[in-house]
Amino acid sequence: MDIVLAPSPHFRSRMTIESAMYGVILALLPGIAVGIYYFGPNALRVLFLSVLGCLFFEGVALKMRGKDLSPLRDGSALLTGILLAMNVPAGLPSWMVLIGAAVAISLGKQVYGGLGYNPFNPALVARIFLLISYPVAMTSWPEPKPFSWYFDAVTKATPLGDMKTTVMMTGKLSDVDVGFVNPLLGNVGGSMGEISAIALLIGGIYMLARKIITWHIPVSFLGTVFVLTGIPWIINPGKYASPLFHIVAGGLMLGAWFMATDYVTSPVTGKGMIVFGIGCGLITVAIRLFGGYPEGVAFAILLMNGATPIIDRYTRPRVFGYPTRKGVKK
Repeated sequence: MDIVLAPSPHFRSRMTIESAMYGVILALLPGIAVGIYYFGPNALRVLFLSVLGCLFFEGVALKMRGKDLSPLRDGSALLTGILLAMNVPAGLPSWMVLIGAAVAISLGKQVYGGLGYNPFNPALVARIFLLISYPVAMTSWPEPKPFSWYFDAVTKATPLGDMKTTVMMTGKLSDVDVGFVNPLLGNVGGSMGEISAIALLIGGIYMLARKIITWHIPVSFLGTVFVLTGIPWIINPGKYASPLFHIVAGGLMLGAWFMATDYVTSPVTGKGMIVFGIGCGLITVAIRLFGGYPEGVAFAILLMNGATPIIDRYTRPRVFGYPTRKGVKK
């Protein structure tokens, strides 16, 4: 009998880094298509520059570290570029897009040692950097106009931004449109990644079916937001929007399905993933309802990324043979 000796892990799967990355990219295609449909060549410009910039800076970083360029083929830099493009306005100046790509790859990924070592989601690191550095440009959302392939466009507030401003000024929703149909279909202001909840949901279901992700983080994230926004809505519907609106508006769908589920920056156990998702939901709702920013998804995911190591520590499964208090081993 031949005995094969090999280090752990011994569990093998057909899923590889490449298949997972390109599977997520494939799941993002409906959202990308809706963004291009509404924002035209500006969306294409931002997407092209973001992807090209991430690939370029990934190659530069690998060369500076004395590595070969084979990691460029694994799809991680390509996915980071797509996610960054879906997190910024379609009218963002080209040079800002390239700065975002440089930050995502250099400060969000390669400075820690590359794929598998970064503690924070690279695309979100770049988004927050751009938001803090260029707040006006990062909050100037073009108005969606189907089949109108324009380069110069008027800006339009996002549903969450409109709601936040109105509530802060008047203390009530008044004439703000807090319906869920437009955010669901995409006819709202925002980035490519927050204008069509249904397109992103289709991608999320595809990833579940392909077993690229599990249900734990998206369900716990979305469920927490639904419950915590539902309570104040029941108490005072004149001031707070419905939980269904909060689910489909903003970047929640993109964050819950495509960014919070990042393998590297999220917990590895089922219990840990649920804790992670609940934490993301709590922070998101706190910022949306009581914070200065209308949206809190990016902040929530990054903060919970930082908590991932301790979540993994306290939710890891019990080791076989662990002694109990009575001294009997299980």
